Amino acid sequence: MAAPLVRWTRCFISASWHALDVGRRLFSNLLFLLFILAMLALALYNLPKRLEDKTALLLDFKGSLVEQHAANEDVWMLTGVGEDFNKGDTQLRDILQVLEAAAHDPKITSAVLLLDDLRSSGLPMLREVVAALERFKASGKPVVAWGSGYDQRQYFLASHANEVFLDPMGQVLLEGFGHYRNYYRDVLDKLGITVNLMRVGTYKSFAEPFIANGPSPAATEAERVLYTALWNAYTVEVEKARKLPAGSLNQNINDLPQLMATEHGDAGKLALSIRWVDGLKTRDQLKQLMIAKGAPDSEGKSFRKISFDDYLARQKSKKSGDAVAVVVAEGEIRDGQAQAGAVGGLSTAKLIRTAREDDQVKAIVLRINSPGGSAYASELIRRELELTRAAGKPVIISMSNLAASGGYWISLSSDEVIADPTTITGSIGVFALFPTADKMMDKVGIHTGGVTTTWLSDTRNPLRPLDPRFGALIQSSVNHIYDDFTAKTALARKTTPQKIDAVAQGRVWTGQQAKERGLVDRLGSYGDALQSAASRAKLGSDFRVAYIDPEPTGLERWTQWFGFSVTHIRNQYLQSHLNSTGLLPDAAREIVGSLSWLSDLSDGHRNFLVLTHCLCQAP
Repeated sequence: MAAPLVRWTRCFISASWHALDVGRRLFSNLLFLLFILAMLALALYNLPKRLEDKTALLLDFKGSLVEQHAANEDVWMLTGVGEDFNKGDTQLRDILQVLEAAAHDPKITSAVLLLDDLRSSGLPMLREVVAALERFKASGKPVVAWGSGYDQRQYFLASHANEVFLDPMGQVLLEGFGHYRNYYRDVLDKLGITVNLMRVGTYKSFAEPFIANGPSPAATEAERVLYTALWNAYTVEVEKARKLPAGSLNQNINDLPQLMATEHGDAGKLALSIRWVDGLKTRDQLKQLMIAKGAPDSEGKSFRKISFDDYLARQKSKKSGDAVAVVVAEGEIRDGQAQAGAVGGLSTAKLIRTAREDDQVKAIVLRINSPGGSAYASELIRRELELTRAAGKPVIISMSNLAASGGYWISLSSDEVIADPTTITGSIGVFALFPTADKMMDKVGIHTGGVTTTWLSDTRNPLRPLDPRFGALIQSSVNHIYDDFTAKTALARKTTPQKIDAVAQGRVWTGQQAKERGLVDRLGSYGDALQSAASRAKLGSDFRVAYIDPEPTGLERWTQWFGFSVTHIRNQYLQSHLNSTGLLPDAAREIVGSLSWLSDLSDGHRNFLVLTHCLCQAP
């Protein structure tokens, strides 16, 4: 009796287990099938919609024009921290790709420039966009610009449209170039902080804000020449694009109070009367105009259009084949590693090395947009380019807004240097800063004392006065680096150190002025640099462009996501305290940016910096 019961029990358990296993697998398969169907539906949903005829391309650029997205940009966009970050930035390379594709796309018949969200950019980048717009227009496709108002940079782009419209309540604000800098000598004296400066270069004015209460005559002279040349380039190009009389922009700015009074303070009517714009239209009137020029959308409420981002997402790049590699050097040059949007001596050198060791890469373009920084990091990058040339791969330098000081140093191992006429470059000079706070310690009643085995043992202590012997050592090092800088420049430019010294001394030049002084090979665009690299590598016209961008590590991805940054936290702390004094946010940011150079000296073992930096910015 027990045996049949045992057999029945075993059969029941076996059958139950089999049913459970079948049910489990069926349930798992159903879940997997649902997942596949969901992914398929999502993929089909995300497929780009078919473009209809007579579609307008919306060039609704966001943020600043940059060569490369900063590594932590997504953090700022997600968190909304800071008004300068909450809309992201637009890469120049993406604009060029979109306009090139749209010029040959029969579905795209026009473009609309909407520039309200475009913030800062240097003149060379704007000129690259203008050249792309002109190529688009040359394909027979008109460009219409509209803005609720135009600042100087926005208007430079808008002025090259076939028609420029302004909201009736808007204005065109042209201010010219140049700025006033803050000087901190008095406040540092009150705090008891002494900034010891060692430099080579009459025009090397980076540290003047820390040691003086105003600019030196040499700095004033250099900036006047620079800004006058850049403003002249701006006005000449805008007047040509708008078919205005030569010199009319400056004349109208000089007469602005009287002109505004004539129009009873109506800035929109003033812009129309002096032909800066072609008409005053509200946004809904612009829609009606574009419907008339093109076609209504499916809902009949607007015109057929596709945004810049959506059209960019449709573009596909080649993934294999012989290529010209592009390495971007954007931002200040730092020792060690740096994420995208900055230049690290080790990390940028590694990117160049990666390109050199890639068999499909036949040439390299280094796209520079940097005011300089660490001399040592600059040399690491230059040396890697030297090794690349020795390996038989051509190296072309393409200068963007800035390629000054250390940004110029890294251009010294190349087959050709190409600059925009309005690039800011040169600034061949070196300096070191060594701040000491011994007087501050005296004020608060803190004193130092002790025993050392040599006079060098505690010379880096910022709480003691600078030992003149240590100051002499730093000055000697600065002199040596300057001599090395000018010697390398002379070798690269096929001239003598004496002739380089005559145009060096820390002075900045426009690309046009640099060409006249033999510091660059020719004037041209980013596209010219790519073509030169392809030609030297004997590639055909259909070559691939491969961007070698840094990949963040796992830890960096986490710190980027959460926005962890000691420098950011420190700067936010300083800025919040400055804001509480009643200072405007822009003024507080400028002060924090300047003083952060001094606080950076407390980073690790560095108590002084030997720098090749121009303290310049794209106008």
